[in-house]
This record gives sequence, C-alpha cells and structure tokens, in this order.
Amino acid sequence: MKLKLMACLVLATSILVGCGQDKSEKTNVNVGVATDSVFDYKVDEFADIKVLRYRIPDWEKLTLKEQTLVYYLTQAGLSGRDIIWDQNYRYNLTIRKALESVYSNYNGDKSTANWKAFEVYLKRIWFSNGIHHHYSNDKIKPDFGADYLKQLLSDTNTVLEGEAFDVLFNDKDSKKVNQGKGVDNVALSAVNFYGPNVTNKDVESFYKTKVSPNPKQPLSFGLNSQLVKENGVLKERVYKSGGLYGSAIDEIIKWLELAKGVAENKAQGDALGLLIDYYKTGDLQTWDDYNVAWTTATEGNIDYINSFIEVYNDPLGYSGSYETIVQINDFDMSQKMKVLSDNAQWFEDNSTLMPEHKKDSVIGVTYKVVNVAGEAGDASPSTPIGVNLPNANWIRAAVGSKSVSLGNITDAYDNAGNTGRLKEFVNDEEELQLTEQYGQLSDKLHTALHEVIGHASGKLNPGVGETKETLKNYASTIEEGRADLVALYYQYSPKLQELGLVDDWKKVGMAGYNDYIRNGLMTQLIRLNLGDDVEEAHMRNRQWISAWVFEKGKADNVIEKITRDGKTSFNINDYDKLRELFGELLKDVQRIKSEGDYAAAETLVETYGVKVDQALHKEILERNKQFDSPPYSGFVNPVLVPKINDEGEIIEVKVTYPETFSGQMLEYSKHYNFLPEIN
Repeated sequence: MKLKLMACLVLATSILVGCGQDKSEKTNVNVGVATDSVFDYKVDEFADIKVLRYRIPDWEKLTLKEQTLVYYLTQAGLSGRDIIWDQNYRYNLTIRKALESVYSNYNGDKSTANWKAFEVYLKRIWFSNGIHHHYSNDKIKPDFGADYLKQLLSDTNTVLEGEAFDVLFNDKDSKKVNQGKGVDNVALSAVNFYGPNVTNKDVESFYKTKVSPNPKQPLSFGLNSQLVKENGVLKERVYKSGGLYGSAIDEIIKWLELAKGVAENKAQGDALGLLIDYYKTGDLQTWDDYNVAWTTATEGNIDYINSFIEVYNDPLGYSGSYETIVQINDFDMSQKMKVLSDNAQWFEDNSTLMPEHKKDSVIGVTYKVVNVAGEAGDASPSTPIGVNLPNANWIRAAVGSKSVSLGNITDAYDNAGNTGRLKEFVNDEEELQLTEQYGQLSDKLHTALHEVIGHASGKLNPGVGETKETLKNYASTIEEGRADLVALYYQYSPKLQELGLVDDWKKVGMAGYNDYIRNGLMTQLIRLNLGDDVEEAHMRNRQWISAWVFEKGKADNVIEKITRDGKTSFNINDYDKLRELFGELLKDVQRIKSEGDYAAAETLVETYGVKVDQALHKEILERNKQFDSPPYSGFVNPVLVPKINDEGEIIEVKVTYPETFSGQMLEYSKHYNFLPEIN
C-alpha cells in the first residue's frame, strides 16, 4: 500500500495519491524539516505538471560499500523501467520510441504552436509512463493534428502507423483503468494486464480455480502475470526470466546479484537471493518466502522496494505494477517516530473496531523515515510519500510489515514553493493559521498513522477470502479509506502528546481535520473535468469519507457548509463529534473488509464517493483559474555516477542532479531500453 502526494491543493494532509500543499510552517514541533535556500527544487513545468528534484541528504556519511549497494539497487530498478510502460498500455513503447525519435531528430521550425504542443504532449506521456494520464486514467489528447504528426514522422524518417498511430487521435482505449459500476471493467480498461478479449467473468472464473497449498497462507495469484485468451483458452504469461518481460528481468537480476554481493548483512543478502529466485522462476511461493525474509530484514542503513507490487492499476486488483524505490534510513527521524510502531498494540486495542475484528497481537510492525536515492516504474516520476508492505494479509498478521515515509520527497514538496490556493479555499483566518502553523506536522503524523497503524490494523473473519476476491473493484478504495480512517481517528488524540510527538494535540488534530475535509469535499475536484465522476481509488476514498461524515453530522451541525459572496467553504463546528463519526465509519468499514461484504462496499462508495456536486465543482474550477501552479508534481531522480579503477572496482559514487526532465527521460530510454516494442 502506498501513499502519494501530488503538489497541488495546499491541503497539508497526507492524503492518498493526493494533493499539493501550501506548507508554510518552518519550525515543526519535534518533527521539523530543514529548508534549503540553495538547492533548486524546480526543474520543469508543463500542462498540469510540475517536475521537481529531491536531494539525497548525508550521502557522504555512507560507507563506500553502502553507496555501492545503493548504486546497484537503483540500476536494478531502472533496468525494469520499460515494464511499466508496457503494463500501462500495449502500444506505449511503440509510441514512446517513435515520438522520442521525432523529438531527437527533427530539424524543422521549433517555434510553431504545433511543435510546442508536440513537446508538451511527449512530456506528459513521459510523466505518465504512457498515453493515459497518471492520475485520471483518461487518454491524453494531443493539441496538434494527425497531419502534423505525419509530417514530423516523415521529416525524421520515423515509423508510427496502424492502431498505434490512430489511437492517439481516436476514442479507442480512452480509459486506462475503468472502475465504473455495472460494466465490464476489464474489457473497458486499456491497461495491458489482460488480453484484448478477456472479460471480468474470464478473470474471476480463472482465478477461482486456483488453490493455494496452504489455505491459511493464500498465494497472490495473478500478481506477476498477464492473462490472455489463446484459441478461446485462458492462460497466464508470467513475468519472469525467459517469460514475459524476460529481457528486462534478466537485467534486473544482474544488478540484484551485484547488490547481493555487497549486502549489509546476511538477512538482507538472503532476502535479495529470494527476490532473484522469484524473478528467475516466477514462483508465487518464492514471492511469499521473499516477503517474509524482506519484512524481517530490518537492520542496516539501506532498504528497497522492487518488483510487481501494487494492484491499483488492475481494475480487478490481481496483477501488480512494476515499481522500485531505493531507500536510505534517516536515523534521527526514524527514532523520533519509532514510538508509533512501539505502541501499535495500544492503538489497535483502543480503536473503534468490533472486538472480533481486532488483532490480539500486532507483531513485527516497523516504521522508518527514509530518504529516497532512486525510483522507477510506477513510483516515478509520480512518487509515493509513504509505503506499507507487504500487502498479503496473512504475512501482515503472522510476520508483520514495514512502513516508511519518504522524508526527502516530502521535504522537496515543502520547499518547492507555495501556491496560494490555501487562502482561497479556507473558511476563515483561524483555519488558515492552524494550517500554516501545524499543517506540516499534522501531515507527517497522518502519513505515519495511515501506514504504520492503519494498514496493520484489523483482521479478516475466519474463512473470508482475500479482499481483492471479496470486494473486487472496490477493494483498493475500501482499504485505503480504512487506513485513512484509522489515521484520522488518532490524529486528534491526546495520545500523540503523551507519546511526545506533539506539543498541542488538539490544534494539530484540528489542522488535520480541516485540511482533510476541505480536500475531500472541495479542492481535490480541481483534478477533474467538469461533468466527470470520481474514479481514482484514493480520490474516491477521500470523498466518501468526507461526504459520509458531513451527511451524518448534519443533525448536530458538525460540519457547516458556508457560502459567502458566491464562494463555498466548509467549517468544522465540533471536532470531538467529528472524531466520533470517523470512528463510527471506521468500525463499519473494517466490518465490510472483515466480512467481505461487497454489497455494503458498493453502496458506500457509489453513494458517497463517485458522483460530484456539479454546481460546486464548477465553482471550484472557476476559483482555481487564478492560480498558475499545476495541480500535480513529480520528480526527476538524482544520478549516481560510479568511479571505477583499473581493476574494475568501484572506488567512489558521486551524486549529480539532472538539469532537465527531457534530458533524463531520453537518457533513460537510451540506457535502459531492454524490451521490444510489442511484448
């Protein structure tokens, strides 16, 4: 499970696949961030995107062996970069390579509106790892015509034809992931986890026949494969060496084997060995063995995420998107926040969950603040700010989980400049001051509580299947909303002050509640076109939580909708009652997950999380027009440059930072191009 932040909405909440923030607090209590007036965080800006840089702090404090390990792990990650492109859409690699050829070889007039539109279109595709928007899932429409592209192709001796050309300008494959109700989600999703003729019914019937050797430890069927239909027969194409994506996976294996050779300790090396075996065989039992080993390998300065992991891009939640994040432990911040994982059982015992849904023993929960050294696949350029893994419920219950907050990513957002949106959308000066003073701290605590306590909490009833099987297309939004509700319930709690994390728990909690409700009911709507439904899982969970508590609190005027001079805002009148409502909803959402109650999940999400108040949406879009800052942000990666002696040994690894987004994208395509155009 991962938490994402897109710089856009000045909400100062650690929201999922979230928002931009106007974070102006400079001195947080106990959990502050250092500003940097020299480092230039901004790289590029186009369409609805802002591209930033992030630093790797204290790189020089790592030993050469540790730096070498980080280098090998980042190379392993980048070696699989093309995989996410192909997973996102079957023609993405064909299209990208053709457009990059045009971009690199065109010698004509580059001052025209058409050329500038072509540049922006290519940058948007780079950012989204394909032709569909990274967040809305809608196909990105070029602001130039087919005839102009044909001329560019001709001028550069580049070939792009047939469906791969036509799809750029027609209405086919318009949605990467379709989460609509009552439709064939697989058939209507352009994502490449399934063959063209595969349907919802095919997927469900195929995986229903799969039986795990140990029913109490169910394997993650479908996680590392594409399901296709050949001559009317369903079959899996497994992601492995010698299988689907094998040429890129072989490169990943090469670098992972080098990383294993410089592992910090035996546990880390053993886990890497199992990951290598998994990539070689595609065996899902080896995947579980690896996750157990990786979860318990908690010592050392370096850690990583690597493989086919999150299932948000699969409309039915089976197949995992390729992603990697290489992490360096921030010991000071990790120690400050360790108190949360140390008290995980207290949070479980004192939650609003029904007794039968609480874990008797919350074990193996580790939490660290880390600094990212490199990302690839579905984690780049649009990156999480927090991650909790592994995803298998039985491993979480029996072994534990690792939670991380990506400290230098959050700091980059904080230092990239304010957008001014906060003042436009707050209800009053008091709300503004709360966010300015406590927003960043509240944000960090929400991230930690969501990942450490939220995802680790609760348990399934005996005999209930995995959430992806029971809740199907609602599984992701229910799970992320459940973790959000845990965070919200404890975000406004004196326990945080008792643990030494805050000096004024009430004000920190009030700031967090203000920001969450403002975002869930209003400001996240700037990401949608007028008339659109909410489809992205995390946006849905923020809306169904906010809309539910707003409606249920009407009798007591818990949240008041206010209109002044044609401008809408929401004011929380009773924070204590709002916390009770969060707790009430948490109890029911955990029941839905624990019992596998699909009908209740559908009712909750469709009633509160999908439809948008069109009049309010129009107002929000109009008010937002005054702001130039794009609603989404992502990152280029630092470049690690090894210095090698005559014996072929790495004697130094330097960190450099790319000057341009386009430059890094072209370098990646040149050096990590390991897949054919069609796989």
